[in-house]
Amino acid sequence: MRVRHLSTIFIFTFGALGGLLFGFDTGIISGASSLIESSFKLNIEQTGFITSSVLIGSSVGALSIGSLSDKFGRKRLLLVASLLFLLGSGLSMAASGFVSMIIARIILGFAVGSASALTPAYLAELADAPHRGSLGTMFQLMVTLGILLAYVSNLGFLGHNLLGIRDWRWMLGSALIPAVALFIGSIVLPESPRYLVEKGSIDEAREVLHDLRAKTDEDPDKELAGIQAVANQPKGGLHELMTFARPAVFVAIGLMLLQQLVGINSVIYFLPQVFIKGFGFADGDAIWISVGIGIVNFLCTVLAYNIMDKFNRRTILLFGSVVMATSIIILSFLNFTLSVKAAAVPTMILIAIYIFGFAVSWGPICWLMIGEIFPLNVRGIGNSIGSAANWIGNFIVSQFFLVLLNAFHNNVGGPFAVFGFFAIVSIFFVLYAVPETRGKTLEEIEMEMRHKEATKEAKKAAEKAID
Repeated sequence: MRVRHLSTIFIFTFGALGGLLFGFDTGIISGASSLIESSFKLNIEQTGFITSSVLIGSSVGALSIGSLSDKFGRKRLLLVASLLFLLGSGLSMAASGFVSMIIARIILGFAVGSASALTPAYLAELADAPHRGSLGTMFQLMVTLGILLAYVSNLGFLGHNLLGIRDWRWMLGSALIPAVALFIGSIVLPESPRYLVEKGSIDEAREVLHDLRAKTDEDPDKELAGIQAVANQPKGGLHELMTFARPAVFVAIGLMLLQQLVGINSVIYFLPQVFIKGFGFADGDAIWISVGIGIVNFLCTVLAYNIMDKFNRRTILLFGSVVMATSIIILSFLNFTLSVKAAAVPTMILIAIYIFGFAVSWGPICWLMIGEIFPLNVRGIGNSIGSAANWIGNFIVSQFFLVLLNAFHNNVGGPFAVFGFFAIVSIFFVLYAVPETRGKTLEEIEMEMRHKEATKEAKKAAEKAID
């Protein structure tokens, strides 16, 4: 379908639907896990593995999708991801026991990992430079909306065994609705103009760019010329990643690992269990708290969407790191010094502050930056590496959170002290490793990287000649 039949709002909204499913399928398990645990009579390790098994598939999906998207295009692979979402959601709803649930969750993981690697690059390649921050943030905005909708679904189905089908099955099956929307969207969305140029479809790329830039001040023909100049660079591969693109690989892995090691998905996945096991709350009350935190997460990401093009990326990241570190270190201290009853309300407030710090900074910017910092000819595989690092960190945190909580006798201060340490590490990582990308075209970012590498190589050659 030609782009001119679609509004840019439609394109970016449906292009980011992979993020909504990412959030929905990772958030829905928070309310369903305790119900699945009792239904299948699982132990704590099995419950944790059902939650984290999706991350195994996500890591594999993220790693494999990048080279495929460089070969077959972003659009086609989004269609494949939507089919995997449909299959995984249906199988998880129909699971008959621990093993079948694990299989369903791993398939779902393939879809989530694929979407997480594809969507940021796709949105970055469609957006114009002045608005790439906000448009790229739509991925994380959709993630938080998906999480919030998952919490609402959990609350709506809790205790309602409709048509004789258990409530948790309806919770997991509700993911079929956004999966169908992504399937429809991926059929009608345009291909990335940068992918089209790389494959020699210049006229089609020009048409896409003209329609995407019709209501902006950007010159699509000038942008096309810049894309063509970059597309004429040698084809990328392992050598490219390990030479001038190596700093981008290091930054992507560092950002995405730290995004998880500060503990965000332990809150997303296990918040109800924290208040059930740590503070003695009833299931329904704990899910209500999750809904409240989900609202905070979504609204703060809306704020991030509105400020992303007004402040430097590094400044926002540093702000978020300081807020997260301060709030969760205080949370940890209070839970070790106050009684369980006295610590409950401060813990809720401090988690909300922590979510604010994450949602306006590390939540959207990490996904945005991995779509920005890689050269065109290795952008797919580069995004895959960054996304896989995120899922590996996610797996580590989610697999061991309940075990760690149990080791501290259900005192949340223990796990959050660990997260606080990594929040402090994140401050120094931003200061010493993360580049600034705001306001630059993807081609300008790439040519700066190539210039730095060329200068470095020239310096090495000069030093060798002197020796």
